[in-house]
Amino acid sequence: MLKVLTIEEIIQRGRQAMEAISHLTQEDVREIARKIAYLATSRAEVYSKGLFEENGGSGRLESKLTRNTARPLGLAAQLDGVKTVGVIEEDPKGNLVKIAKPIGVISSLVPMTVPEGLVSAQSIFSIMAKNAIIFSPHPRTKKITNFVVNDFRELLGRLGLPKDLIQCIERPSKDLTDELMEKSDYVIATGGAAMVKAAYSSGTPAFGVGAGNSVSFVDESADLEDAALGIMKAETNDWGAGCSTENSVAIHEKVYEEMINALKAQGGYVCTPEERDLLVDALWKDGHLNVDCIIHSPQDIAKVAGFKVKEDTKFIMAEETDTGANNPMTGEKLAPVIAVWKVKDVDDAIELTNTLHAISGSGHSCAIQSHNEENVKKFAFGTKTARIAVNANTGVNNGGGNNNPMPWTFTLGCGTWGGNAYSENNTFKHYYNTTWVYRTFPDSEVKNPQIDEVFAGLTDNDELFGGFPKKLEL
Repeated sequence: MLKVLTIEEIIQRGRQAMEAISHLTQEDVREIARKIAYLATSRAEVYSKGLFEENGGSGRLESKLTRNTARPLGLAAQLDGVKTVGVIEEDPKGNLVKIAKPIGVISSLVPMTVPEGLVSAQSIFSIMAKNAIIFSPHPRTKKITNFVVNDFRELLGRLGLPKDLIQCIERPSKDLTDELMEKSDYVIATGGAAMVKAAYSSGTPAFGVGAGNSVSFVDESADLEDAALGIMKAETNDWGAGCSTENSVAIHEKVYEEMINALKAQGGYVCTPEERDLLVDALWKDGHLNVDCIIHSPQDIAKVAGFKVKEDTKFIMAEETDTGANNPMTGEKLAPVIAVWKVKDVDDAIELTNTLHAISGSGHSCAIQSHNEENVKKFAFGTKTARIAVNANTGVNNGGGNNNPMPWTFTLGCGTWGGNAYSENNTFKHYYNTTWVYRTFPDSEVKNPQIDEVFAGLTDNDELFGGFPKKLEL
């Protein structure tokens, strides 16, 4: 019988593995990462089916296959331009050199929604900076998480590298995860609010993510057919499994009915008030999302709720007016279910978006469907979000794409709005420390700032700066 390793033993193995590859160059790790990416891409069907089956047939198999093919391929395509080892930046005059160094042993908390893809991406990120990474899977999808990790370990062994650069807890528990976070050098938490809070409370430096609850605003200048098509693609992408999926659509009152019809044409079904209440009761049980509904088809969800939708229905819509925190439809749904809101103008849309995000999803993302650049600018400046898609959906595009500049990832920081330390996509640069090696300038190049020049117009302003106490009276 194989011995079950303790957390301390797993971490120690990670440190030894890191020591064994300390001599590797940038080109060395780039080639290893490229091979991991290829293995992930070539095994996309196996991984997708494995997750689909272990997670009870939830989600759409074709969406998982697309995701597990496109993202490692996209990451591999970026590798040649990424610097993560040794000198990553240098001033031509030699006054500043930046050197990338490993963070150490990373613990990664894996959600049940995208475990296979996240393991692939973070293994690539980690190895590129010569770290070791240990995955703590969600209990519901621990088998597929370990399966993918074991594939990567086998590949490392075939390459003559220490397998323990990538490890996984075989039988996860809260206590083991807590211990792993406490004893590792760095934590990446991708998942629910409780998981992220635990990561930040572990005493170990951590990067977490906030909840998703994307809002899409459709103004009166939008191409309604394109907007409806994009929203449909987001909802049918693994049946809403992604944190970036549109959960609410705010529609300008001038085009409200027309946009509703455009959404219907894309397979949207509008609930009656009675069906809406049945939908809420089905989606949430005791204040929590119901695993029998989330990441399921609209037909399955409607059946659980007690009403019927047509076989060609692709998402369910519920018209909403109550923005109170007690209304579950204001929050994240993890399902092809959209709350629809009517707004007067862009200012009303900004207020609604910020109100919904104050309840759930603050800092994560939103979208604006508009050909009015003033509205785009106003929405971008007024909403408290890290990502704003313009004339595109967030559900498919937030985590990177060949058609947009967002970095490929499965982990999206939400800034202080979402309780995170950063407001960007988690990617290569978040996996190494940077040493700044600097030299002082030659005296001939030093220019000391002069008070009269820097504070021109202020030095004689006694009204603002005169009359302050001359000294501290003790």
